[in-house]
Amino acid sequence: MDFKEKESYNFDDLVEIVKILRSPGGCPWDREQTHKSIRSNFIEETYEAIEAIDTDDLNLLKEELGDVLLQVALHSEMESEKGTFNINDVCDGICKKLIIRHPHVFGNVEADNTETVLKNWDAIKMQTKSQKTQTQAILSVSRALPSLMRSAKIQQKAAKVGFDWENVDGALDKLFEECNELRNAIKNNDADNQREELGDVLFSVVNVSRFLKIDSEHALYDACDKFTDRFSSVEKLANERGIDMKTAPLSLLDSLWDEVKNKQN
Repeated sequence: MDFKEKESYNFDDLVEIVKILRSPGGCPWDREQTHKSIRSNFIEETYEAIEAIDTDDLNLLKEELGDVLLQVALHSEMESEKGTFNINDVCDGICKKLIIRHPHVFGNVEADNTETVLKNWDAIKMQTKSQKTQTQAILSVSRALPSLMRSAKIQQKAAKVGFDWENVDGALDKLFEECNELRNAIKNNDADNQREELGDVLFSVVNVSRFLKIDSEHALYDACDKFTDRFSSVEKLANERGIDMKTAPLSLLDSLWDEVKNKQN
C-alpha cells in the first residue's frame, strides 16, 4: 500500500504505519524505542493535549490527541511484536471495562443521577480488581500521578468509608496544626522533620481544596500564572524607575509588588 497516495487516513492506517516504522526496513529511531525510552514522551504529549484544552484551541487539541494516540499505538505495537497483546486487545479491554462499569446503560441497573453512577462505578471497580478493603483501593492509586492529584484521590477514597472531617473547618484546623509543626521543625533545624512536615502541610492544603470543591492542581496552575504576571509588572515598573532588582532591598521590591497588586485588584 502506498500511503502517500491516500487523501485521508483512519485508525487502522495509523496502526499499520506504526508497524512499518517499527519493521526491519522502517525507521532506525522507532525500532530502537522501548516502553521506558518513550515514557516521558507519553507524559509530554498528554500535557500538551491538556494545554490545548485549557486554551480552547481545537485545532491544537486535534493535533495533540493524535500525538497521544500515536503513543498508544507505539506501546501496543511493541507488545504485539513480542506476542503478548496488540492494539485490538487494548480496545477489547477498554470496551469490556466500559460495558461492565455502566450496568445502568448496558444492563438492568437503575441509576438516574451522577452520584449513583459514581457509587456503582467504585463498587464494580473494587469487585473487578478483587479489592476487599479500602486500603487496597487507596494503594491502587498510581504513584506516578502528580502528587497533588494523587493526594486528592487518596483522600477521596478514605472519605468513602467515613474517614473524613465533617466540614472544611476541621480541614482548616488541621492545616494550621501542620503549619505550626513545620514551624517547630524549622526552629529545631531538623531537616528530615522539615521535609516530613512540609509534606503534611501540602497534603492538608489539598484536603481543604477538596472540601471547597476546588481542583488543587488547577488552583496552583492559576497561582503560577498570577505570580508570573505580577512579577513581570514589578520588573517593568522597576526598570521604569531605574531600580536594579538584583541590588534593591526586599522592602522596596515588596512595595512595588503591593503597588502592582492594588492596580490589578
